Amino acid sequence: MTKFKLFYKNFFLILGIDLFLLSFSIYFAHLIRFDFVIPQQFLILLYRTLPFILIIKIVSFYFFDLYRGMWRYTSIADLFNIIKASSFSTLLIVSFILFSTRFQGFSRSVFIIDWCFTILFISAYRLGIRLYFEHLSDDKFSLIPIWKTLNIFNRKRADKKRLLIIGAGNCGEKIYREIHDNARLQYRVVGFLDDDSAKLGKKIHGVPVLGYIRDIRKVINKTMADEALIAIPSTNSQQMRSIVENCKDSKIKFKTIPGMGELINGKVTVNTIREVAYRDLLGREVVKLDKESIGAYLQEQCVLVTGAGGSIGSELCRQICRFRPKSLILYERAESPLYEIELELKQNFRNIKIVALLADVQDKKQLEKTFKTHRPQTVFHAAAYKHVPMLELQPWKAIENNIRGTANVVEVTNKYNVERFVFVSTDKAVRPANVMGASKRVAEILIQNQNGYGTSHTRFMIVRFGNVVGSVGSVVPLFKKQIKKGGPVTVTHPEATRYFMTIPEACQLILQAGSMGKGGEIFLLDMGTSIKIDDIARDLIRLSGFEPDVDIKIEYVGLRPGEKLYEELIIEGEDIVPTTHDKIMALKGTECSLQLLNGKIDMLTKIAEDHEIEKIKAKLKEIVPEYKPV
Repeated sequence: MTKFKLFYKNFFLILGIDLFLLSFSIYFAHLIRFDFVIPQQFLILLYRTLPFILIIKIVSFYFFDLYRGMWRYTSIADLFNIIKASSFSTLLIVSFILFSTRFQGFSRSVFIIDWCFTILFISAYRLGIRLYFEHLSDDKFSLIPIWKTLNIFNRKRADKKRLLIIGAGNCGEKIYREIHDNARLQYRVVGFLDDDSAKLGKKIHGVPVLGYIRDIRKVINKTMADEALIAIPSTNSQQMRSIVENCKDSKIKFKTIPGMGELINGKVTVNTIREVAYRDLLGREVVKLDKESIGAYLQEQCVLVTGAGGSIGSELCRQICRFRPKSLILYERAESPLYEIELELKQNFRNIKIVALLADVQDKKQLEKTFKTHRPQTVFHAAAYKHVPMLELQPWKAIENNIRGTANVVEVTNKYNVERFVFVSTDKAVRPANVMGASKRVAEILIQNQNGYGTSHTRFMIVRFGNVVGSVGSVVPLFKKQIKKGGPVTVTHPEATRYFMTIPEACQLILQAGSMGKGGEIFLLDMGTSIKIDDIARDLIRLSGFEPDVDIKIEYVGLRPGEKLYEELIIEGEDIVPTTHDKIMALKGTECSLQLLNGKIDMLTKIAEDHEIEKIKAKLKEIVPEYKPV
């Protein structure tokens, strides 16, 4: 009841002020026209026609929705409505006077001046309401003394953190608007920095671009900024390193907007702001997706992802949902990760049918039932054991899950005529030195040969990539934990190198491969140059605000079981095939007898049941001659 009365009180208050402003507008137009001395006959005519003019204008305002908007959110659209309503009402008034009196006794110019003043006064009034609610009041409109208003305004500004935005582009502008429009965000933007000389001295929504990024220390001293936000999603690793160094030297707290590859819905918001992470410093350009070709095979399709709760699998599910499949089957045997990704996807993608199955690829009967019930058209097989030292000690687990589990998924895929099958592999399958790599290589051979002999209608593809920054088991989370504890940070070998990519990059490669593959290819991302593990450790220590070997010690502990000094991406004999994507390569490997391979896999599975490590490795070497256990 209170809200109902308040609504009408505000409505009549606004209506009353509008009537006053419209009356003043037509009167002031007469004053301007007659040099502030209105002749008596025109004044009498004004008083007689004023009610008619006000009624026409108020009715026009009503039909152009000027009394339905929330004026605390006045926008450009509302300004256009005011212009349209004023123009329409003036046209009606002029038309009526023209046809009724032929303008005898009326000054034509008065109505043009009145039209201008009507737009000016009504727009200024509406804008004033917005300014009041944004800066002076958290509650309903009320009249307060000027001195109290200024005190409230100054107190609110003082309570907010002073933010410096690095990047005066579209991203920086969007972040500014969200901070400005959201009273809950306790920030006030005090300036922008940008290396584009054309932007220096310019203003964005009244906030100036104060200098180049290298001038950050001087600008901080000038503005007394509390925090800095790096709002350049397209920045490369070299630029990011330079910006981070400048921020560190200035001793200011800083955060960043993620790169475009991480923005699942493509939207930049305050919610995407995070701490600068090592993935921001990787030396490679962001991979751009061919969204049309991916959407063509995913939209309105039923898609199944095995290992959907893992680092790669969960991100893959998020990326798939961008392309609006009809349904997404989450196939995962770990209940907690499965529950988390199911909950997230159902909240963020309400129009997509999400089916979470607590299931194991080693259970062939469950696979059969799943495929028969849901009939997936595309399968992404990401389920695998990946921890190298652990699988060296328990190699039978690699056989059961990575090989036998993959064989089960392949067999059921063929039976139910799935259109596409994309297998997630690893660079450790190239000249493998460990059980994990060898097991993934056997799975690669199995999949690569499905299309080689015309035995399948499904297009089978393989995606092979290096280490994934931030995934479970990668060195980055381990180093972060060690740094948090104060060290030491343990590095296997000072010369050990690896290829690295981000989780979003890995998933984009997987999706792109699905659109490009004809069957039998192995797809690789152009990984750039390999990175020393030692350099990663030192970068992470510096990123955490410490100095390597001074604040936090680095210890070299030697290569772990099954580890190589460096990794490779291409096996000898695999020919590179050109693709339509400049950052993706395709490999065409040699084929072998599928019948012979299946027989060896069956034998390997039986050996694994006895948990005999040396026999398992010997059989793996028989299938993969280039496998050389370390």
